[in-house]
Amino acid sequence: MGEFEVHRVRFFGLVPAGVRCLAWQPRGDRLGLARTDGTVEVYNFAANYFQEKVIPGHEARSVEALCWAGERLFGAGLNGEITEYDLAGLCVACSVDGCGGPIWSMAINSSGTQLAIGCDDGSVKLFQVVPGGIQFEQNLDRRKGRVLCLSWHPLETHIAAGSIDSFRVLDVCSGQTVQRIMVNYHVKKVKQECIVWSIAFLSSGTVVTSDSFGRVQFWDWEQGTLLDSHTVSNSAILSLAVSEKEDSIIVGTSAGATYQFQLLPVKLSSQEKRWIRTKPFHYHTHDVRAVAHSSTALISGGLDAQLVIRPLMEKMQDKGYEAALRKFTFPHRRLVSCAREARLLLFQFSQHLELWRLGSTNGTGKDGDVLPLSSMPEHLVQLKSKGPEHIYCSCVSPCGSWVAYATASRFHLYRVHYEDDSVRIEKIPKVSKLLLPAYQLQFSSDSSSLFIASARGSVHVVLLLEPGGCRHLHTLQPPSGSPEAVYLLALSADGRWLAAVSGDWAIHIYKLKRLKHHCTVPMYSCAVTAVAIHPVTNNLVIAYSDQQLFEFSIPEKQYTDWSRMVQKSGLHKVWLERDSPITHITFNPKNPSHILLHDTYMFCIIDKSLPLPDNSALLMNQCILKQLPESARQQQLHAFKICKKFQPLLFADLLDEKCLVMVERPIMDIKTQLPLPTQQKKFGT
Repeated sequence: MGEFEVHRVRFFGLVPAGVRCLAWQPRGDRLGLARTDGTVEVYNFAANYFQEKVIPGHEARSVEALCWAGERLFGAGLNGEITEYDLAGLCVACSVDGCGGPIWSMAINSSGTQLAIGCDDGSVKLFQVVPGGIQFEQNLDRRKGRVLCLSWHPLETHIAAGSIDSFRVLDVCSGQTVQRIMVNYHVKKVKQECIVWSIAFLSSGTVVTSDSFGRVQFWDWEQGTLLDSHTVSNSAILSLAVSEKEDSIIVGTSAGATYQFQLLPVKLSSQEKRWIRTKPFHYHTHDVRAVAHSSTALISGGLDAQLVIRPLMEKMQDKGYEAALRKFTFPHRRLVSCAREARLLLFQFSQHLELWRLGSTNGTGKDGDVLPLSSMPEHLVQLKSKGPEHIYCSCVSPCGSWVAYATASRFHLYRVHYEDDSVRIEKIPKVSKLLLPAYQLQFSSDSSSLFIASARGSVHVVLLLEPGGCRHLHTLQPPSGSPEAVYLLALSADGRWLAAVSGDWAIHIYKLKRLKHHCTVPMYSCAVTAVAIHPVTNNLVIAYSDQQLFEFSIPEKQYTDWSRMVQKSGLHKVWLERDSPITHITFNPKNPSHILLHDTYMFCIIDKSLPLPDNSALLMNQCILKQLPESARQQQLHAFKICKKFQPLLFADLLDEKCLVMVERPIMDIKTQLPLPTQQKKFGT
């Protein structure tokens, strides 16, 4: 694998926001997710669970509920507005005031034509989904108490609304309450109020509720009677979701546990069925505020920031890779940028940036030794973003003299001056508003230009002026246009080529000397997760969400021989079964045959001069190779050199030919900054 001096960085204090709500796309493959900081994400399950869309959060825009209307995603929150998200432009498309105070819940009917919202003032309001937005339709019967949860009957005739101590059923046509049921009518001397956190209306007419007493209850709404009750936990059950076939239910508790209920025959070959609690799962450490149920998996999100996807074994034909449990904590995009020449790191948080200088050492040692530092890492600058909008992207120039970042409505450029032991930062005034929106930033290798990924497939080229200033030079656009935003950029070291990846997974190559479109990489059926241009050959290396790797010759406008050989021979099965996407690719100019890349759980060097491993070979064989004599070692060598020492790995890059920087964020460090979870009594304590 070669010897590198590694800067192991663990002072990136990122704490991902917890998961607030989930929405599974009916008859689709996408999952909508909202976090406690207002960030909205979309995961594409068909593209190996890739996080393909991220809409940054907003301090004044909480998201309490999400729902899909076909390909359109809507959200609602405590600011009292219903928001539609522009998934192509990665921004808010429009917002409508619900006129009922904070919105606690939202549900859409089965045909995707009507939205119901539950408000703080006790009202339930209907909105019609129309092209370009939504229109208010009617107010349903208003009662005292905030409406915390809603569910439509599959036939769209009634709506169940959960509140405190009760739930009610409303007739959609008349708008009147036709049934009100007290969830504690059968319990004597109840002193504590019972919060109905989640509700589901089944096609059989049964209403399912989960509450703060830890119960899942099944009701006959027409008769107003309790059919069945399961006390699942001593803690509250905060979330509930039903499968499309209504034969399975998942619930999440405030103790971090999730439980599955299944509708099973009472006896073998009996027609009578009952809901039975079958499977408990303990994948979270904190509140499970959101659950969803796809046709093949149970999905849960907790305040510990984890998204957990557990495939249902009985729905899986292949019991291997497809049936594996998946956990996602960190974003599938980079939040760290590196100034190689200046040896600086820029860390991106939701509302501020931190610029750090790496430490150094004069020591030497053998493989695995920890060397003493001659100078400690230094926190140079903290840049706070003004206003409620969260930072979407940021970057530091290779020389360390420029820092840029963008929010939804602002673009900021700074000049950084290093004077002896002090650092002075100067904001560049009068930056063109034409540069917005900005989704990805990339400085040229000589720090003379800045490239800004924008909406509709466009990339803005900005010339950086001395001693401090900038000028918009040109806007690059694909010849056929694109409705999607550009989310990945790659620049060649010689400044001749630019690769831009848009949300429709198209990769466009531009010739920067003429500022013209050069070619388009052939389309592939998966999302692009990382791209980079080789500094010597100008070959574009592409990583896709299904773990495939391609190499495209930009000058020759075709795939390279090595790429064709990879596709013909196939990559190792263990490599393809990874569920964490490649997020960064780089190269060692002194060794042109090496490709360096990483995901959250491994760092890898691919040596193109060596043969690819077949499925019978051991993919991670570095420890074994060290123990073999030289003659035997040569027979076991293959192209993939994998290291799993650094985890979770948020960023890795080459500072020079013998020096790497690795940015880790240990899970335990995150958990120490979260509030204490609900305590559970353990056996024997």
